[in-house]
Amino acid sequence: MKAYRWVVRGVYGFFGTVFVAVVAFKVFQPVQVLPRVRLGPGFILVDQNGQQLTNEDLRGKVVLYAFLYTRCPGDCYGIVPTLQRAQAEGPAIMGDIPFRIVAISLDPAHDTPEVLRAYARQVGADPAVWTFATHPDPKRLKLIVGAGFGEYYEPQPDGSVRFDPRYILIDGWGIVRGEYKYETLASTEERILRHLGVLAEEIRNSQGSAKLAYEAAHFFLCYAP
Repeated sequence: MKAYRWVVRGVYGFFGTVFVAVVAFKVFQPVQVLPRVRLGPGFILVDQNGQQLTNEDLRGKVVLYAFLYTRCPGDCYGIVPTLQRAQAEGPAIMGDIPFRIVAISLDPAHDTPEVLRAYARQVGADPAVWTFATHPDPKRLKLIVGAGFGEYYEPQPDGSVRFDPRYILIDGWGIVRGEYKYETLASTEERILRHLGVLAEEIRNSQGSAKLAYEAAHFFLCYAP
């Protein structure tokens, strides 16, 4: 009988310890991650050099996507400065993890490869980091951007494009890890850069036994703010 009681106590003790550990992990969040939102879209675009650019070309790279057009007034709702800062700071944050920026034009009739190439020079885009692209077929582009990325836009009679600024962060496995559409207490720039750091830590450290901690962080929704 005594042995039975010891077994029961041992079982309760074990599960009690596990419960405490789970609660502590959830409360203190020793590891933070970015959510695995969904699978990123497949696409075929044409870049500023007239070359085909596909999602498979970017496999293995962390990519920040944004949407704009070259005739967008001013700094295009803050998109250009945000991408300029991501270009300046993103590679250092990611270190040896390949990082790219892809800006997709929503005005394919005007934004030919030549126009995109000139605009890239104008905004100081380093072609090793920051690529401009679009699709020459407006219907195909609408499908890629709207159905694929979830960015809905509407060309206007005066040549402008009505759209909401949006950034999407996709990891090297093609999984969406961040979407930035609305300002929060922290600026969009700050959140993107902070999230790049969180993602870089996960990619570097989620190997071997440490992988269990990162999977636990995903399971318990320990998401970086």
